[in-house]
Formats: sequence, C-alpha cells, structure tokens
Amino acid sequence: MRNRPLLRTSYNQELALLDTTSKKVAVGILLAVGVALPWLVEDQLLQLIGLACVTAIGAIGLNIVTGYAGQVSLGHAFFLAIGAYTAAAIAGDPDARTIGFGVREILIWLPAAGVVAALAGVLVAPLATRLRGLYLAIVTLGLVFIGGHVINEWSSLTGGPGIGRQPPAPTLLGYDLNTGDAFLTRDQKLYLLMLVLLVLAALAARNLARSRVGRAFTAIRDRDIAAGVMGVNLARYKTIAFGVSSFYAGCAGALLYVGIGYFDPTTFNLLLSVQYIAMILIGGAGTVSGAVLGAFLITLLPRLIREVPSFLPFISNSPAESPNAYQLETVLYGVLIIVFLIFEPRGLFGIWIRLRNYWKAWPFSY
Repeated sequence: MRNRPLLRTSYNQELALLDTTSKKVAVGILLAVGVALPWLVEDQLLQLIGLACVTAIGAIGLNIVTGYAGQVSLGHAFFLAIGAYTAAAIAGDPDARTIGFGVREILIWLPAAGVVAALAGVLVAPLATRLRGLYLAIVTLGLVFIGGHVINEWSSLTGGPGIGRQPPAPTLLGYDLNTGDAFLTRDQKLYLLMLVLLVLAALAARNLARSRVGRAFTAIRDRDIAAGVMGVNLARYKTIAFGVSSFYAGCAGALLYVGIGYFDPTTFNLLLSVQYIAMILIGGAGTVSGAVLGAFLITLLPRLIREVPSFLPFISNSPAESPNAYQLETVLYGVLIIVFLIFEPRGLFGIWIRLRNYWKAWPFSY
C-alpha cells in the first residue's frame, strides 16, 4: 500500500479518521502550534483565540443539525443562552444577588450545561419531524424571541438587561483556572482549556459523522423521503441531531464568556444566531473542519475590521460617527454569506479542497 496510498481494500481504511500520512502530519503540526501558542502571542490576542475555540464548539454543534442532518436552525442563540445560564447558576456565588449554588468544578457545571440544553433540544425536536426547510427555520427563529423575553424578565437568574451577571469561574479538580500563577497566566490557562475542549468536541463530531448515525443524518439531509423509504427512522435521528447539536451549544454557551468575565441577556439575540449560520456557511456546511474555519474567521473578523480605519480614513472606529467599523462588521456578515453561497457553496473548506487537488495534480490540469 506504500506505493498506492489512496487504494482502499476495506471499509475500515475508507472510514479511517486520518487516512493518509499527510493528514496525520498536518494535524500533528496544528496541534503543536496550538499548544505552543500561549508562549508565542500576547495574552490579549490569546484571549481572542480562546474565544474562537469556544465559538468553534458551538459552530460544530450547529453544523451537526444543519450541515449533516439538513435541519435549518436559526435558534442556536437560544441553546447557547440555556447553557450559559445553567453553568452560571451552578457555579455562581450563593451570596450574590443572582441565583448561584457555588459549585465551581468544571467537570460538573460544563456537562450540566450541555445536558440541560440537550433536553431543550429534544423538546424542540418533534417540530422537526413535522416541519422542514423555511418552516422549521421560522419556528426555531421564534425560540430566540421567546428565550429573549424569558431571560430579560428572569432577573434573579440573568441579572437583567444592562446589568448581567458573571459567567462561571472554572476550577479543574481543585486547580483554579481563573487566576494566574507562577507558571501560567489566567489567559494562558483558559486558552489551553478551550483548545483541549475544542479538540475533544471535533473528534467526537467527526466520529459521529463516520458512524451509522452520521450516515443516517446524511441520508435525511439529501432526501428525507427516500431515507424514510429505506428504513431510516426520521423522528429518531432528527431528535438525536437536535439533542447533540444543543449539547454542543450548551457547552459552548457555558464557556463563551468565561474569558470576558461578564455577559448580558441582550447578547443572546438574532444577530448571534445569524453569526453562527454565517460560520458554517462560510466555513463549509457538513464538515467539522469547515465549522472550525468559519468560527475562527467570524470571531477574528471584528479584530481585523478595527484596523480598517488606519487604511480607509473615511471609516471611523467611533459608534457615534457614520460610516464606522461596527456598521461595516454587520454588513460584512451578510456580504460574506451571499458571496460564498453564490461562488463557493462549500465555503473555506471547498477552497482548501480546490487548492489541494490543484497541487496534487500539478502540473496537469486534470
């Protein structure tokens, strides 16, 4: 097989996680760079990259239900909010003005946030068996507005609009990750934690996609009627897709504002759901790598846009002036979605595939 590396003689070889040497080397290099990054960049940028890692976990979750299973969901912000407030309540200070139980162990509040969000996803899943396409998207969009009203009014849990509350402060087996020490700063600790969680989430999602459940998702996405005729239980697998996606969203929501140290009920709005849709469409729907690429691009985009006024003086960094960088950021989300849907439906992952195939076939054009 050394001289014919792409020849497959068994299903195990075809479904291997890393089926070529080049993939193994590339993944190894990426992991090495990721682990070394805390000592290569400043803490401010490291905090942003850690946020991108958490955002990527949420994007992988949305990609499971929308990219793999074909169920369009605009309610991702709703499940992110459930995870965020579940974790904040479990780990919150019991003596504070908001609900808190004082359990700071991340091995408790992080899975709990995912499980509570997954239960909410399972409750929503029956709608997916009756609706699809635009109708399902509108129903999930309604969840954002319902959830927004609830969290705005439930001030004992959320702190209320404009006030907010602190996110959970992580402790791993008694080791405080929310403060620095002689070896690592706070941002370095949180980044390494989020990087490890992203790797675990990506591996779990990739293995799910290679499994029988993942193949059922793909069959439902391509043609649900045909999948049902072939014996795929539509109600069961759509429920699994929503449950798993919501679990990822709950975990991402629990970690999303840990680095910032504060979050407000108004952050879980329609724009947040649109940002996650943009991530999987720009990165590449139906691929774990695409979800990660899209999440990193959308998370780092505001930082890049803040540098635009230095090149284009007529664009301001002040929200009081127009046009400004904040308006440009909002417009770019829509522009990027339109451009990628028209010219590269497979997203950034599709561009990578084109480049890879070009160099593998070079100097030939076929």
